[in-house]
Amino acid sequence: QVRLVESGGGLVQPGGSLTLSCAASGSSITNFRMDWYRQAPGKERELVAIIFSSGRTNYVDSLKDRFTISRENAKNTVYLQMNSLKPEDTAVYYCHMFRINFGSYWGQGTQVTVSS
Repeated sequence: QVRLVESGGGLVQPGGSLTLSCAASGSSITNFRMDWYRQAPGKERELVAIIFSSGRTNYVDSLKDRFTISRENAKNTVYLQMNSLKPEDTAVYYCHMFRINFGSYWGQGTQVTVSS
C-alpha cells in the first residue's frame, strides 16, 4: 500500500524559510509525477508545484520565484523549499503522487503557518 508522509511544516515568521519533505513508502517514486498542493482555510486546494519523473518542474507563476520542488529518488522523497514566506502562504501542504494507469495518492498534509 502506498503511503505518503509529509513533514517539515510549522510556524515561521514572514520572510522566513521552510523545507517540506514527502517520504513515500510502498512504491518507488521514480516513475511517478510528484506534486505539492496547498489548501488555505476556506479555500480550495490548489497546485503549487510539479516535478516529473524526468526532473522537469512546473510551478504556479506566482510562486516560482520563491518555491523550489526537488526529488531524491534514492530516498523516495520529494521536497519543497519555500523562501521569503508570506502570511498568505499559510495553508496545509499536501504531497501528491501520480502516474497514469498506476494510481493517484495523497499524503495527510502538513501545516505551514506564516505569522509574526
